Amino acid sequence: MPVVNIRQLARSTSQVIGTVARTKRPALVTRAGRPIAVVSALDADDLEDWILANAPEFVRSMRRADADIAAGRTISLDDFLAQRAGRSRAGRKSPARRVTRKT
Repeated sequence: MPVVNIRQLARSTSQVIGTVARTKRPALVTRAGRPIAVVSALDADDLEDWILANAPEFVRSMRRADADIAAGRTISLDDFLAQRAGRSRAGRKSPARRVTRKT
């Protein structure tokens, strides 16, 4: 992995990003010899995954899901689908009648 200090990155941002995009290898950015960031190439799927993983509402939802799993508040997929099927049949109304007018 190439290492670039922050000043080099500031002076030649386009070149560093071009190299990362072309080689698909990330570059480590340092300040005073300490790593502070990584410049990495992204494709459309990677970007979508990153946005979702960092969206506050998604992160909160995943934390709730993890807590539910840890507390045993889960059901199997088969049970869930059976419950859904039972509700949709019980909650169905008769099909709407189509009214046709003659003109």
